[in-house]
Amino acid sequence: MAAVEVCPLEELPPGEMKVVPVSPLVSVGVYNVGGDLCALEDRCSHDDGPLCEGDFDAEEGTVVCPRHGATFDVRTGKALTPPAYQPVATFPVAVVNGIVTVTV
Repeated sequence: MAAVEVCPLEELPPGEMKVVPVSPLVSVGVYNVGGDLCALEDRCSHDDGPLCEGDFDAEEGTVVCPRHGATFDVRTGKALTPPAYQPVATFPVAVVNGIVTVTV
């Protein structure tokens, strides 16, 4: 596993998110839910679509897949509504010297 730099912490305030490419085939969405930093794979478990392009509800801590409307908890990766039933991968997030990093 490797730590990937996301951005300075001040560029990811509560209620915001950022998609970070970590390889040519994998991206991760990093979310700030009320000061709690969370990261999950940018891939809907229903059809492999770009999950993190969906609407982020910062108060609920959820993201809705833009393709078919499945809702996921950004803290746990758990699928909350059909058509998705499987969770998506989550990753540890840290702040190192004021820089948000995600370990993938």
